[in-house]
Amino acid sequence: MEHSSTDRFKIALFGLALLGLLVGLGLYMIGMGDKASLVWFVGVVPVLAALIIEILRSLWRGEVGLDIVAALSMTAALAFDEVLAAAVVAVMYAGGTLLETFAEGRARREMHSLLARVPRSATRHSNGQLEEVALDAVTPGDLLLIRQGDMVPVDGIIASYTAFVDTSALTGESLSARMTKGSPVMSGSTNAGAPFDLTATHLARNSTYAGILRLVEAAQQSKAPMSRLADRWSLGFLAVTVGIAGAAWWATGDPIRAVAVLVVATPCPLILAVPVALVAGLSRAAHFGVLIKGAGPLEAMARIRTLILDKTGTLTDGRPQITSIACQPGFTEDDILRFVAALDQASKHPVAQAIVAAAKLRDLDLPIPTGVVEVAGEGVTGTVDGRRIIVGGDDFVARSVGLSVGQSAASPAFPVGAVLVAVAVEGHMAGHLVMADPLRDGAGAMLGGLRGLGITRILLATGDRADVAARVTTGLGLDGIHAGLTPDGKVQLVVGERSAAPVMMVGDGVNDAPALAAADVGVAMGARGAAASAEAADVVLLVDRIDRLGIGIAIAQASRRIALQSVVAGIGLSVLGMIAAAFGYLTPVQGAVFQEVIDVAVILNALRALRISPADMGPEANPKSTA
Repeated sequence: MEHSSTDRFKIALFGLALLGLLVGLGLYMIGMGDKASLVWFVGVVPVLAALIIEILRSLWRGEVGLDIVAALSMTAALAFDEVLAAAVVAVMYAGGTLLETFAEGRARREMHSLLARVPRSATRHSNGQLEEVALDAVTPGDLLLIRQGDMVPVDGIIASYTAFVDTSALTGESLSARMTKGSPVMSGSTNAGAPFDLTATHLARNSTYAGILRLVEAAQQSKAPMSRLADRWSLGFLAVTVGIAGAAWWATGDPIRAVAVLVVATPCPLILAVPVALVAGLSRAAHFGVLIKGAGPLEAMARIRTLILDKTGTLTDGRPQITSIACQPGFTEDDILRFVAALDQASKHPVAQAIVAAAKLRDLDLPIPTGVVEVAGEGVTGTVDGRRIIVGGDDFVARSVGLSVGQSAASPAFPVGAVLVAVAVEGHMAGHLVMADPLRDGAGAMLGGLRGLGITRILLATGDRADVAARVTTGLGLDGIHAGLTPDGKVQLVVGERSAAPVMMVGDGVNDAPALAAADVGVAMGARGAAASAEAADVVLLVDRIDRLGIGIAIAQASRRIALQSVVAGIGLSVLGMIAAAFGYLTPVQGAVFQEVIDVAVILNALRALRISPADMGPEANPKSTA
């Protein structure tokens, strides 16, 4: 295992302090008390010197912590000839900093696993041969070979007929997904099946995985508001400690009582437990595909009371889907879908692409169309299997076959906001496809689960028409629908709601980015959302599932709760120990051992955040921590 220079220095300090304590104890047991005291003193001085330097650096940065208590206790113990107690404190303090380093490293393990998997090269097709090239040499349009077990190095599109892709490292999904030709694949996924070809669509530095790594680095370097709050609490605890120590000395005239009090308060569980619990929460959320950009947003998520949701691509899938197919006599649903999809292969319109994808899901054979002519915004004409096919809006197709606008008697009824795609075969109306942007699976259950997590107000913010928004969200129990909003309008809504309670905004489009930045917590649907929204957001959902929002909030709440438990328990036990020392029930040596037991306990408790296991966010789910 590799260690940084700082880690090696901490290990050296701990080793020196421990060696001094053990050698001194050996000398003391054979009757060489004076030499034992000298050895203990030598073991304490380096730790005390390093501690004083760190305190001075903190004061220069304007930070005051309970490391001061550790320095006072060692200094007082040496001054009053309690050298053994000073040696124990030195060992416990140096050991505590090592334990903190280990705990934070354990908490970040899953984040570091992302960094460890970064690919350095890619296998590229070139003139009928394969060549290994540096990742930076891959450009959009390159055809790459992804071998079994390889990580996808850049974002791209499946160029083979089919592929099995494992996205668990990004999304937490346990099952591999079967993807067909033309399906987009995120970098960072793993090939779980046979080798397949991938057409690169992004440079490596602009791909999903590279963006995730940048977010991870930002998350690791952040310091939570709660940690700053812990620093402020430490001032009060420092005052209490000095007060109890001074009172014990004044009341009894025995300075050793004051030394014992100071020793019990060393080091501080407050500054150990909070960062460990919050960093563990970041790691656990990343495991479920919820990438939180720092401990600050994690804390803010735990306090959210108002949720504002964008509609298209967030509450709904964002891609049109076929809800029904109406057929004229002589045609089946598969006939209609096959004709439309075959012709739409020549169109880049989102509706056309959705129809082609639906046909492929039904394993329909799609012949190549000929004589294709696309009328922008109207429809497409061409020949499929020797038949003249017209596909487009109902009015366009009706006019094309000689009917008056609105006289297409075959038109089915369809809901507000849906899209009607008509098809004519050989000059006669053959059928219609009704397409709509449906709610995401589990959206209703997810909102119910969020209510159980303390979200008291849920609003919809959309640029769509009010009647469309109302129809799509029927039965969801929203507290308000704000339709027809511009990006500025969304920002104003967020700012207005923030005056009453902490607000979370969830969106996926470029137009959502300003509102995401304005909210207490902005959440971006990162799997298919715009880069601008992911950049502005505090949280990115790496999996295209809205239910992960509830999981992220549950983890944030549990992490914060565990951190507070550790702080309250640690400080409470420390205060009890100080009182016992003030009344003479703990000697300085006993007090040092007692405090170290407290520190170990609170850090181990903080690490419980790594085992948070939120349940599925269904109506019957219990999203609490099982830790």
